[in-house]
Amino acid sequence: MTWIKTIPLSGADEKLRHAMEAQRSLYPKEYGDPVHPDESGGSSIVGSHTLIPQALYHAFSTFGALMSPELPLSRRQHEMITTMVSVTNRCKY
Repeated sequence: MTWIKTIPLSGADEKLRHAMEAQRSLYPKEYGDPVHPDESGGSSIVGSHTLIPQALYHAFSTFGALMSPELPLSRRQHEMITTMVSVTNRCKY
């Protein structure tokens, strides 16, 4: 497995804290608590972006914007699309 340096939330500067909080605020409430939190306070995929706060914000706020309840697809439809993409790509998650 590849090792990627991450910055834990306890060691984050203001810029990183702001990026993490801003992207997290866009997520649906069901995603409020990571299933497998890491030292960054998020999931390991979010933690892997902690060296570049601006990239972290833009990469993960996109997901939050796409999951907006104001869009025409329902949450059920989002999950169905996500499941089919994962199956097609043979993902384990």
